Amino acid sequence: MLASINESSRAGERPRHDRRCSSSRLTGIHDAMAVSSRANLAAIVFAIVFPTIVTLAYFVVLAGQPAWLQGGAAGVGKVIQFGFPAFWVFVVLREKVRCACPTRRGLGLGFGFGLLVAGTMLALAFCWLIPFGFFDQPGEAIRAKIEGFGLNTVAKYAVISFFYAILHSLMEEYYWRWFVFRRLRDFVRLPSAIAISSLGFMAHHVIVLAVYFGWTSPATYLFSAGVAIGGAVWAWIYQRSDSLYGPWLSHLLVDAAIFTIGYELASDLFV
Repeated sequence: MLASINESSRAGERPRHDRRCSSSRLTGIHDAMAVSSRANLAAIVFAIVFPTIVTLAYFVVLAGQPAWLQGGAAGVGKVIQFGFPAFWVFVVLREKVRCACPTRRGLGLGFGFGLLVAGTMLALAFCWLIPFGFFDQPGEAIRAKIEGFGLNTVAKYAVISFFYAILHSLMEEYYWRWFVFRRLRDFVRLPSAIAISSLGFMAHHVIVLAVYFGWTSPATYLFSAGVAIGGAVWAWIYQRSDSLYGPWLSHLLVDAAIFTIGYELASDLFV
């Protein structure tokens, strides 16, 4: 999964390193004659839109339904979502792959940005937002969601936190940076690829935030803008380093901060 394709790129957009090793990053060249540009563009559009459709289904359409039904819909949606890029790249395009190392530049940028964002989030939450009641209303929705999924012990919450912070963040980087952003570079200029992929990454988060904060709350759109900015920075780090390790490390730190705040809001639920 920790992969990036070493393709021909536009002038000024080629990654600045060529280090290689045996276990970190997939590279390859797709057969342009085998799959049309229209089909590739359709695959990108599908990948951009599908996560929002799935999130709308299990967060809004199935709201109030049994937790197993919501969880089942989410699970099926995630399997399709995260399976699609691998299917398209390795089965449809039949790309040849080779491995390459993470880069010091990518890890440094990723760690620095992730630490900055995570630290800012925790400081704002614990020193201002929670004490002044900013999370009182969304906190109730968060607590209800935690209870609905049966996360009534610290151990269960820790497992789900680990899954999302470590594994789900990796899958999202593989999906949005390795597939969506990288493929968009074949069709639009680099700034446009960063913007489009980041807005797509933001879209399904708008729904999640609206469920907790409300559609009319400025917080929904402020935090959504933060998600888009984060996605843009991670795409830039990916472009600079030609590796998913940096964006993944950064994403991991931010998600860990989110689950730390969630724990504080729902700590009395755990036995």
